[in-house]
Amino acid sequence: MRGVKSLLVLVMVLAGLGAYIYFVESKKPQGEEATLSPKVFTVKTDAIDEITVKSASGDKTTLKKVGGAWQITDPVSVPADEAEVSGIVTSLAAVDIVRTVDENPGDLKPFGLAAPRVDITFKSAGSAPPQELLIGDKTATSGDLYAKLPSQNKVFLIAGSFDASFNRGTFDLRQKAVLAFDRDKVDRLSVQSTPGTAVELSRASGEWKIDKPYQAPADYGTVEGLIGRVQSAQMKSIAAQEGGDLKTYGLDTPAVSVTLGLGSSQATLLFGKTAEPGTVYAKDAARPMVFTVDASLVEDVKKPADDLRRKDVFEFRAFNATAIQITRGTDTLAFEKATAQGKNAGEKWRETKPAAKDVDPAAFDTFLTKLANQRAQSFVAAGQKTKTGLDSPVMVVVVRFDDGRKEERVSFGRAGADVYAAIAGQPGAAKVDTAEFEDAVKALDSVK
Repeated sequence: MRGVKSLLVLVMVLAGLGAYIYFVESKKPQGEEATLSPKVFTVKTDAIDEITVKSASGDKTTLKKVGGAWQITDPVSVPADEAEVSGIVTSLAAVDIVRTVDENPGDLKPFGLAAPRVDITFKSAGSAPPQELLIGDKTATSGDLYAKLPSQNKVFLIAGSFDASFNRGTFDLRQKAVLAFDRDKVDRLSVQSTPGTAVELSRASGEWKIDKPYQAPADYGTVEGLIGRVQSAQMKSIAAQEGGDLKTYGLDTPAVSVTLGLGSSQATLLFGKTAEPGTVYAKDAARPMVFTVDASLVEDVKKPADDLRRKDVFEFRAFNATAIQITRGTDTLAFEKATAQGKNAGEKWRETKPAAKDVDPAAFDTFLTKLANQRAQSFVAAGQKTKTGLDSPVMVVVVRFDDGRKEERVSFGRAGADVYAAIAGQPGAAKVDTAEFEDAVKALDSVK
């Protein structure tokens, strides 16, 4: 009985507490939550057209929007990094007061605002006067930032995360692309490296091919990836705005250069000596400025021709092949794709040699897929003394595809446990995966 009474008392207490909370909360003015963190500025991001940033490093950078694009106008005249400036503009519109620290401080030094660490001034389109935000030290506990407006006495806090947007130096705010070019116009690529080795490629009808040191199809994705790597490369620092003595940076005789052909014009990036650990000196051949880049960029552009070569042994794919002939020793098999008879009939594969008959479509498609998937693991240069077994091939394949408009011939040789492929019209030989080749042979043997 005593337990029941205790339970009833507890229920009544909880009910009373709930009623009290409801009564108090219901009396709060509407919108009170919205006024807890008022915005520092009332401004639209797209209205801001001029910004001056004084960073903690002492840099003072002025930026203006010109023709819809941001430009640094002082201390240098260069295009700005649109992402960096967007971060500042967005933050100016979003920055709010966490709380007011002191309405009328007698001394600004304790807040780091006697000589503000960061100073942001901005103008909006029209006749509105400039607005300014002064930022001081971080608080010792929360990591928020002390801040104030020049027109007011009060010191308030803004979130510490805004430091990453506002505290930006001139280098941070400038466009840092090492080479400017229109990627869609690139139709040639040349990489020169000491002691005089060169890799040259060209693009025609949307396909890349290697022109030097030998002629062969290039891997489209790999070449495009290399071009993208150069286009997205960023400066790590500026060594000399006006260049000066290039010998100091090893750029009088560059160790490596990459040239991108763009129709009748070209863009060239030069690489010199090692700078700080993990970086090298570099310059755009069309500009005097010397800068540093990540050393990995040099290694990426120095790819040997074999790395850029197309790795697929065959160009055809199972869906576009129309005829295939396989010779193994003295035996030859031939197959053709034919139109089946009957209403709504599709295409089917038939054996034409040594006998004329239909073949199992699933088994034949498996064989074609495994054959088309043969890829080079590495290449053997023409004239290189490597046993490939190609002087006496174990299999020769001739495939017609794209409605018979194209034909390719590949010979396979064995040397011990290794399998090599010689592609007609291409130099040297490709070493292929032995297990993958044997799977293709087994798939052929299973065709009935």
